[in-house]
Amino acid sequence: MAGETNLSQLLQGMTPKLNDGVYVFSTVKDLSKIDRRDTICEFKEQEGTTIVIEKQKADALKLNYEYIASWITLQIHSSLDAVGLTAVFSNALSKHNISCNVIAGYYHDHIFVDVKDSDKAMNVLKRLSNT
Repeated sequence: MAGETNLSQLLQGMTPKLNDGVYVFSTVKDLSKIDRRDTICEFKEQEGTTIVIEKQKADALKLNYEYIASWITLQIHSSLDAVGLTAVFSNALSKHNISCNVIAGYYHDHIFVDVKDSDKAMNVLKRLSNT
């Protein structure tokens, strides 16, 4: 099933969902001590592998992190070649001084915002979807 590419449809149907939990971004050089079922995602970089993982699991593993985030999923099945969605919602969030880190999955876009901004971000995204 192909994802949505029409920007108007994407915005109207994005239906943001705040996922339970608190998440952190950490970097590791050795993934052998990480249960891959515990990671939300990972990305290999030259300096190490960035992982997104629940904070309590990171704490148990004694991982270093600086950024503590909430995870928002846009419920619409967006196409990976859709144009403009990330620009529109990141601009709306930036106007409210909310930083966002975006990860595109095959079906959905996932937005990580500072945990202190989660309610404000949800309100911004819901208003954006309703306009």
